[in-house]
Amino acid sequence: MTVLVLAPERDPTADRMVRELGRREVPVVRLDTAWFPDTVRLDADLASAAWDGTLRVRDRVVRLGDVRSVWYRSSSAFGLPSSLTPVERQWASTEGKLGLGGVLGSLPVLWVNHPARVADAAVKPAQLVAAVRCGLAVPHTLITNDAEAVRRFARGGAVVNKALGAPSVVEAARRATVFTHLLGEADLADLRGVEITTHQFQRWVSKAHEARVVVVGERIFTAGIHAGSAETRVDWRAAYCDLAYSRPALPDDVRHGLVRYCREFGLAYGAFDLVVTPDGGWVFLECNANGQYGWIEDAIGAPITAAIADLLMAGRTP
Repeated sequence: MTVLVLAPERDPTADRMVRELGRREVPVVRLDTAWFPDTVRLDADLASAAWDGTLRVRDRVVRLGDVRSVWYRSSSAFGLPSSLTPVERQWASTEGKLGLGGVLGSLPVLWVNHPARVADAAVKPAQLVAAVRCGLAVPHTLITNDAEAVRRFARGGAVVNKALGAPSVVEAARRATVFTHLLGEADLADLRGVEITTHQFQRWVSKAHEARVVVVGERIFTAGIHAGSAETRVDWRAAYCDLAYSRPALPDDVRHGLVRYCREFGLAYGAFDLVVTPDGGWVFLECNANGQYGWIEDAIGAPITAAIADLLMAGRTP
């Protein structure tokens, strides 16, 4: 039985997994969707309740019925021929997504995680409501495109602005991270542009430190993240070199809440960001169903890759 890894060609985290599965002598086929259709061939036949046939990826061939599990890191744009017109390109891209993606997505196997579940779990307003249902504390949150609502909200205490969507933007061929921003008086005095789209504002949560908690099935790995500068105290992504790490104990109620949260969204894997308050409380910020874990694995010596490999080999969650 084969593990299918869907990941970009240059993905160090995927490299870890392929090495780990290779060490265990588990057959692996790695597919970057940018290779489609040039070096990817799908031959799928439906004669019963499941797809049969083959998937050829470069020099590897796997029968669809032999796929045990799929590890989904991310997808790339198809490498369609440059000779296509814009209309042809859009058509071919849609057909490829629904055909190749549809066949793979309907295989009756374990996904870590299924793209549809990743998409559902990426919606921040849904995340916050689900976290509350699962017994987790969340920050007081406002989502609005009304400047007066922002000012009203800010009268209750310090406020941060956080992106609802992608954590980065590409402009002039350069990628820039969208960091959490602590609003000051100048920000509140000039809120021009707020009306153009919705924005997420949250009450500032006092921090002893933050935590990245990785849930793999029912196994949990907790890393304390300790800021070493003013910038990283607001958003630790601002400077990884200013961070220190620890392995704090995760309270049982938080543990149960995170596992329940993953079950609610149908996730086998989740990377959670939380704040640990000075009085020892744990506050949910967000969950990334495809979140990076490699640097955390190295920082605290947690066998996260091995835990995911265990799931992929088993082909099921506990």
